[in-house]
Formats: sequence, C-alpha cells, structure tokens
Amino acid sequence: MFSGIDEVDWASMEHAYGPADDVPELLRGLASDDPAEREAALDGMYGAVHHQGDVYACTLACIPFLFELAVDPGVQDRGSVVELLTSIGGFDLDEDDEAEIDEDEIEGAANYAMAAAAVTAGAGVFFELIADEDPGVRLAAPLALATLHRHPVRVLALLRERLPVEPDEEVRLALVEAAGRVALRHRPLAGRVAEWLGRLASRAHSPGLRLAALAQLARCSPDGLPGDVVPVVSGLLREMRSPPEESAQEGDEPADPDAEPVDPEPVAAAETCRGEQVATPTLVGQLRSLSAQENAGRGAPWAADLLRTLHVGLDDRVGDRTALLADQLRSPDRRQRIDAVRMSGGLIRAWRGPYEELVALVGDQLSDPEPRLAEAASHVLEELFGLAAPAADALAARLADRPGDWVKSWPSGPPGLGSTVKALARLGDARALPALAAALELPQVAHDVGFAVGHLGAAAEPLAGALRGRLAEVELDEGAYDRASPRRAGVTGRRAGEATPEVLRVLRGAPDYRGEWLRTAALRALGSFGPAAREAVPELRALIRRPGTASATEAAEALWAISGDADAVLPVLIEGLQSHHVHDRRAAAVALGALGTRAAVVAPRLRGLLAHEELWLRVDAAIALWEVSGRSQETVEALLAGWERSRHVRVRVAECVARMGPVPEGSAAAHVLRSELASVRRHNAMDGGYGSHDIHEDEKLLALCRQALRGTGKGTTA
Repeated sequence: MFSGIDEVDWASMEHAYGPADDVPELLRGLASDDPAEREAALDGMYGAVHHQGDVYACTLACIPFLFELAVDPGVQDRGSVVELLTSIGGFDLDEDDEAEIDEDEIEGAANYAMAAAAVTAGAGVFFELIADEDPGVRLAAPLALATLHRHPVRVLALLRERLPVEPDEEVRLALVEAAGRVALRHRPLAGRVAEWLGRLASRAHSPGLRLAALAQLARCSPDGLPGDVVPVVSGLLREMRSPPEESAQEGDEPADPDAEPVDPEPVAAAETCRGEQVATPTLVGQLRSLSAQENAGRGAPWAADLLRTLHVGLDDRVGDRTALLADQLRSPDRRQRIDAVRMSGGLIRAWRGPYEELVALVGDQLSDPEPRLAEAASHVLEELFGLAAPAADALAARLADRPGDWVKSWPSGPPGLGSTVKALARLGDARALPALAAALELPQVAHDVGFAVGHLGAAAEPLAGALRGRLAEVELDEGAYDRASPRRAGVTGRRAGEATPEVLRVLRGAPDYRGEWLRTAALRALGSFGPAAREAVPELRALIRRPGTASATEAAEALWAISGDADAVLPVLIEGLQSHHVHDRRAAAVALGALGTRAAVVAPRLRGLLAHEELWLRVDAAIALWEVSGRSQETVEALLAGWERSRHVRVRVAECVARMGPVPEGSAAAHVLRSELASVRRHNAMDGGYGSHDIHEDEKLLALCRQALRGTGKGTTA
C-alpha cells in the first residue's frame, strides 16, 4: 500500500494551513489500527487537505492513495474514506458556474474538474464495494455510485438488485437515497426512478423503507406522491414507534418484480454501519460524539433525516407540511417531537401560512420535563414575534416556573436574555416584566434587555426608573458603548423623555474609542423623545455648527424632532446631502423627508439622486422626494424599480407606499403588492442561512402590503 507516496513532492504543494508535507502522515493515519489515530487523520483531511470542500494540488495527489485505502479489506473505517472520495470528486461545475468564474478562480475550478475526472475514472470500484462485508462501506458506496459513476442506468439497476438482499436497514435506506440522487442528476431517468419508489412506498415493506421511498419521491418527483401522503406518513411513524414483531422483517422488492418478497437475513440489534468509534478532540470526533448523544436510545435514528428530506421535497405544500408536523408534535416520542419543533421553525422561517395550531403545539412542548425539547421550543418561539401569540400563555407559565432561565451567562461576552423572556417580550406581553426587571438588577446588564423593553411599549413604564439609574451609572470609558447600549436602547424604545439628562451625559462624555457610535445612539435616543427632550436643544444647536459631518446631520434630525425648527436644520441637512459618504447622504435624505414640505426646496437635489448607483440611496431619496413634494408618480416608479432590484428594500418601499394611501386598482404598484401577497415563499428566505428577525420583517411586509391595498377590494387577502 502507498507505493510511490514518498516520491510525490508534497512539500512543493500547499493545503489550507500551509505546506502539504504532512499529507503522507495523514494518509497513513487513515490506515492505522488505532481508532483515535484514524479519527485524527480524517479530521486533518477534511480540515486541511479538503478544507470546506476546497480542492488543492495535494488533494488531487491523494486520490490514488484514497482508492487504495477504500478497497483494502484490512483497513478499518473504509466507509469514511469512500465518503471523502465522494466529497472530493462530487463537485458539479455547470455552465452557469463556468460563466461566473473570474481570473482568480480559474485554478480552483480546474482543480475541481480534475478531481471529478480522477474520482469518476475510478468509480467502478464502488460496484464491488456495494456488497462489501463492512456495513460502513456498504452504507457509503451507493451514494458514491450515484454521484460519481458515468453510467446511471447501470447504477440504478445495481441499486434495485441489491435492495432485496441487503441485510442492514440503514444501508437499504442509503440504496433508496442513491436512487433519488440518480433521478436528480439524470432527469431522463426520473420517471423510471419515481415508478420504482412508488412501488416501494406502497408495498408491504418495513415502515422505514417506505418512508425513505416517499422522501425520495418527494425530492425527485413530488407529483408522484399519494394524495393522502400526510396520513400515510403519520401511519408509518406510528408503526416505527411500535414494538417490533417477533416475526422476521418483511422483505423488500425482489429482483424479479413478479416474485414474492424475500426475507433478508435478520440483523442483530447491536450491528451498526460504523466501525469502532472513540471520543477524540477533533472536529470530526466531536460531531460524531454529538450525533451519538442525539441519537442515543433511538430505535430509528435516521427517521429525522428522512422526514427532513420529505419536507424539503414537499416544498411549498405548506398545508401538508403543517399537518404532518402537527401530527409529529402530538407524538408520544419526545425525540420525534424535538425533530418536529426544529422542522417547524424551518417551515415558518421560509414559508407563509396559517400557523396558529402549529405554534400552539410548539408552545405545548414548553411544559415537557425534557430540557432539550422545551429549549428547542423556546428558541423557535423567540423568532416568531407576533406569530407566537397562540403560545403566549405557555411562554408565561414557563417564565414563571423557571426564573433561573431568565438570563443566560456565557464563558465570554455579556449575559443575554433567555429565549422565553425574549419571545414573551416580543409579543408585547407585560408578563415579561419581572424577568426584565431582574435582568436590570444584575451587576452586568443583559446585552439585549433594552431591545426587549422596546417591544413592551407603555407596559414597560415600571422599568423607567431602573433604566435611568443603570444608564446614569455607566462609566464613560472605552467599554462605555457595550455597557450603555442595552440601557440606551431601553429608553429609546420607551421614548422616555424623562431620561434626557442621562442621555445628555452620555452624549457629552462619549470616549474616543467607539465614541462616534455612542454619540449616534444618544442622538437617536434624544430624537425619539421628541419635545420631551427640550433641555437638549442647546447641545444640539452646538453640534449642528459643523455642517457636512455625520454628527451634524444626526444632531439636526434630533433637533427637528424636538423643536421643529426647520430654519435651523435645513441648511445642515442640505450640506449633508452632498457628503462624499453614501451613508451620510442617506441619513440626510431621511431627515429631510421628515421635514415634509418645509424642505420642498431640496426636491431637485433629491430627484437627481434617483439615478445614483447605490440602491439604498435611490430608495431613500425617492421616499424623501415624495415627502417634501407630495408628488407620487416619479417616486413610485423609482420605488418599484428598487423593489424588483432587491428584496432587501421591500419593507422600506412598502412603508412609503402604505403611507401614500390606498393604491389605485389596476396600477403597477397594486400588481406588485398583490404578487407579493400571493407568494407563499417569504421574501427574505435564504437557502442555507437566516436572520433572527426574518419572520418579523416578512410579516411586517405583508401587513404593509395589505394596508397599502386597503380599499381596493381584494387587498386584505393573501
């Protein structure tokens, strides 16, 4: 083994962390008899040689040696090697990707292409490995074949032949998953695969295999799903929770479709598809350890993955997905409910729909004694803002029952509010007050307490004294911004004009380090107080004497909100509109819009900004133009152009359109707003990521669209 490995000039190559002269040691580590050494070597391969999916010259040089490891029966944990080869060679570079490659990426793209070619050229060995004695190898081989082999018809035939004789349930599921991968990669075969999956789902196979078939059917051919997919899946989940029958497991589809199903060899309960696993300090080891803890005691640890695949395949069928999750949330199996809570969060985050029943069921999990279940539920509810209303009583009950969870401490950084507190506060529910009051009494105030207070509005009045007191005691040193922010946010959200002296103290004493941020926050707080902050007027008049600066613009905006002195602030804001910094010009445009017709003189300047290259400046200028001129036609045209250009400006645009009054029926704006309301997908939904306020922002957008359309007949229906 490893013939020629020392003849490779590894030192001339690099991986993610420098010279690749350590790669031979990693490869030899993969063949070690010591499980910990194998785990460490695998971690090194993923961490450096194939870092985040990258392919380097040393990655390419490893491929022949990885194939040697994969086919040597004396090597343990070869399934991990097969998975590594699949990852290295499985990158698809389609025509769209090729068109977007710039000069700096050419070498990387070439490496991906060479890796795909090299691994694909050797993919024939996976045909033999699909019947290997090691169940871990058999688990990895089907997906390797489906991903890498050039002849998908042969691969599909082998998957079907292997299924009735494969003794391990998890491997059988991998065979079905691989068939779905074939259908996705080779669309002409999708119909053939769907027909087979449909038969698997409807015959008397194990419930796990039928669920796997339905999941892959949803993934590659959702139109082929049965009309009663929800009750079918719910029934399968109940079967999987039931004690196994004493009789042998029913077999799967035989090679001859007309033959009777055959029974595979029984599988010992202790048999797994992985070799010996040990706890190691590597990333791979930690991930496997977490997975083992998560799945400990589960009769079917793969069920959650199958359900996630099914949900992804169901896509915009929100009604079916909601009904299925509701059934899962009523399950007596706590682990299944944990999975359902997490999947509920993913569904609501990406898709619009009526979620009252689902949210109430998530709220029911808060009273469960299993801490992971209650914690998962509180995290989901935290992101829902107003949509969490059906769970309000459950949140309040848990809050009262668990005062120790009101504030969370971390090894580093400031403490933060618990999810239950934030969820209840974001509903504007006064039952969050005791927790917020307690958070304000701690030596170090929770970093997010001010934002939570802001959601309570007038209900937060009992906290006014504590907020002022904690703001007054902030030391104005280099850490002032972090310490003052939660307290300043609280008085800003409450529009607490009585806190003007404390805010002025911060404004005057802001340190050099991050002082600009602190002054900006203080000025916005004063502006939010309005006329109640009149004692700040002399300070603000002094600040506006430096026109063209960011602080002058912010001070002018606050001065207008407090005093209404347009003559004093207008010259300052006009100067700010000419700043070299886009951010400052945007701030000036927003402030000018607040002056309304008192700033009509700047309409030509704002109109000139409608052609600016920066989208957000164009949008802010268009809104300000309408506010100072009252002319909506050119403003609406600019706003709708921005709407189509970027989903991120849509809430800002909708706010303006809603303030303009009912949108005329049949207008371009009405068409755009109705199209948004008709969309099931949230406007800010992202694949592979999300923000904590995404649901709140999207629900706000929907409310604004309905408000803008109100009075036109059908605007209130989404």
